[in-house]
Amino acid sequence: MATVRKTITFTDQQDKWIKAQIAAGEFTNDSEYLRHLVRQDQSKNTKYSSLKTAITKGLESGISDSTIPDIMKKVEDRMKADGRL
Repeated sequence: MATVRKTITFTDQQDKWIKAQIAAGEFTNDSEYLRHLVRQDQSKNTKYSSLKTAITKGLESGISDSTIPDIMKKVEDRMKADGRL
């Protein structure tokens, strides 16, 4: 995997925080810590995008004629089929 060198600036407080994470043994250097943060952000944005898509799909599907007990039964059946219940 190719890498790209970047120059970034932090406040003294931010630099101390990064150094503390490294000193705690979580990361071996600044770059590793920053890559970790980027991966977390990518994951969070992927989950957010999926949720946003699901919400849009739900809103666009219109109003259901199903009752709440009908909906709960479908959820329970789906969870049983998935082995989560």
